Amino acid sequence: MLNYDIIIRPIITERSMMDMEENKYTFVVAKKANKREIKTAIEDIFDVKVKNVNTMNMRGKLKRQGATSGRRPNWKKAIVTLTDDSKSIEFFEGME
Repeated sequence: MLNYDIIIRPIITERSMMDMEENKYTFVVAKKANKREIKTAIEDIFDVKVKNVNTMNMRGKLKRQGATSGRRPNWKKAIVTLTDDSKSIEFFEGME
C-alpha cells in the first residue's frame, strides 16, 4: 500500500483539536493498515517523528430513511502521538 492510500483524511472535531495540544493527531485510515504501516506513512507524509499509534475499528452508524434502514460503512481510526522533539502537523496552514 502507498502512504497516501493508508492515510485517508484527518478527523477534525472538538476533542481532536484539544488532543493536538498534547501532540496527538487523529486520522481515518485504511481498514487493512496496521500500526507499523500507519507510523511509516505519517512520518513520510508529514516529516515528523511518531512515538505511538493507537487504532480503533469504528462501527458504521445505523441510519433510516422512512421505513428502510441502512448502515454507514465501518471504518478505522488511528490516534498518532508525536515525540516531544518533533514538529507539529499543521492542517490549517493555508487558511486565513
